[in-house]
Amino acid sequence: MCGITGAMYFEDREPSQAMLKAMTDVIVHRGPNDFGFWGENRIGLGFRRLSVIDLKEGHQPLANEDDTVWIVFNGEVYNYKYLRHTLQDKGHQFKTHSDTEVIVHMYEEYGEDCVKHLRGMFGFVIWDRRKKLLFGARDHFGIKPFYFYKDAKQFLFGSEIKSLLAAEGMSRTIHTESLLNYLTFQYVPEPNTMFRGIHKLPPGHTVKITFDGEMTIQRYWDPMFEPEDRPIEEYIEQIREGLKDSVVHHMQSDVDRGCFLSSGIDSTAIAAHMRSIEPIRTFSVGFEGPNNETEIARQTANALDTEHFAKIITQQDFFSTLPKAVWHQDEPVADPSAIALYHVAQLAREQVTVVLSGEGADELFGGYRIYREPQSLQPIERLPQSVKQLLHALARLLPNGVKGKNYLLRGTTPLEQRFLGNAKIFSEEMKSEIVRIDQDMLRSYTNPQQIAQRFYDKTRHLDPVTRMQYIDMNLWLPGDILMKADKMTMAHSLELRVPFLDVELYEVARKIPAKYRIAEGTTKYIFRKAMEGLIPDFILNRPKLGFPVPLRDWLKGNQGKVILEQIEASGIEDYINTQTVRQMMTKHQNGQGDYARRIWTIYMFALWHVTYMEELPKPSLATAH
Repeated sequence: MCGITGAMYFEDREPSQAMLKAMTDVIVHRGPNDFGFWGENRIGLGFRRLSVIDLKEGHQPLANEDDTVWIVFNGEVYNYKYLRHTLQDKGHQFKTHSDTEVIVHMYEEYGEDCVKHLRGMFGFVIWDRRKKLLFGARDHFGIKPFYFYKDAKQFLFGSEIKSLLAAEGMSRTIHTESLLNYLTFQYVPEPNTMFRGIHKLPPGHTVKITFDGEMTIQRYWDPMFEPEDRPIEEYIEQIREGLKDSVVHHMQSDVDRGCFLSSGIDSTAIAAHMRSIEPIRTFSVGFEGPNNETEIARQTANALDTEHFAKIITQQDFFSTLPKAVWHQDEPVADPSAIALYHVAQLAREQVTVVLSGEGADELFGGYRIYREPQSLQPIERLPQSVKQLLHALARLLPNGVKGKNYLLRGTTPLEQRFLGNAKIFSEEMKSEIVRIDQDMLRSYTNPQQIAQRFYDKTRHLDPVTRMQYIDMNLWLPGDILMKADKMTMAHSLELRVPFLDVELYEVARKIPAKYRIAEGTTKYIFRKAMEGLIPDFILNRPKLGFPVPLRDWLKGNQGKVILEQIEASGIEDYINTQTVRQMMTKHQNGQGDYARRIWTIYMFALWHVTYMEELPKPSLATAH
């Protein structure tokens, strides 16, 4: 795992060594083992390395035999050995044993189609000296980040936004539309970021830029589901074989590796497969109280016979690490579990350099409880449209808190309007009260429903559950799950790998009918069946908890007052009505409603604003674990 960055100018000048050094120094946490620069007229490449494969020879930037193709690469290509043999048979000569050099020769052989052959996680940029072309790519699922900035004079890229901000002449301005969407999604949906002018290259996309500034972005892969009605036994066997094969490939490394282990089926399945291959170390964190995941995780570790490490995160631990976590995230991400992930990554890095984890299983196999909603709403959805309209109008008149009101509202609301992904913090009505932004813009911006509609339009032929999964594959997974996974682990120079998000395994998952995913009152039904006999029985049907952070209770105490003071002192009053936030906090502390997630969303924006709008990013923070 590494950090890449660089610049391309559209005029005759060379990026300075000092600038490239600044852009790489600020991401030293992504690559503490090595660094490198390469440049010529108009082009500069920078690199920080975390040594995982080919520890001695994997220095970057790396070139082909005649220095006509240069690359900086972040990630891992798990089928690189197979590709290397194939390329050697075609006459390609190698000087290292790294997966990085394989990409160089794949580009020589297949050009821009090289990405279609790669099995792994990646963000890379290739400079083709012959064509005077810069070519970049991001992996299929968006496991690895890729940020860029382009204006009339230059193109900048990097694994993290803070690299781009370290370039000469870069300004920092909030993108108002991104803030409005963040308030609903709890992250900024791609391709935008919270910074005006800085974008994310979406998952499964490539980008190429010429010397005259012409930029082309293309999608090379789409995680579209195509259910096929075949016997469930066929899919069970394919899942078992596919996951086993993926774990084997994801365990390739020349350094120590381990596994995150929660109380759920996903990480347990990964750990069980790893343990069948070699002795492993597992890691878990939890919070004091009834939902302490470390107890179940320890039982699981004992059953699997792993060397287990656990930590209880105190309230002080949680809040004391917030400034560092926010700095590492680049953008505000209002998922409280990101901070728990920061702590489990810190725990794991004391023992290993690589960890495997269970991200992606819910999106592939239908693991979120919300995916059961289409079944529960069927009695209402079968009613004539005129009856549903009447029920919807009546439900809106019912007082909040009346049993059945929410069920009626959701049942009489079309799927495209009620489901935007796994988080919906502020509605449009709520935003009009909380934001201090021109109301015309609030009515005219590209809003969350319009963003989701792009993906709904492509799935009109699919069932509701599958459509919901496709929404999450394109929004929630890269925007929240994978963003926090990358940033919180790389904060500790820890490489995280996600075997469920494997293109070969996805070929199995995308064909599974919804009736096998949601069945017998449970989610991920077919995956649970596939794991029978492979993981402990007491884990098979446990409900999904994630990292149950006790925010609701914390905000009722003195911590809520501290948070409110920090929000009001953060300088966000031009964007957020802090008086409304104060009212929400008062109601929350008086037991007049649960406002914890809304307050947290504002709080994360406030901390981000202090860090990135009022202070310059400091690389020294990266090593202050």
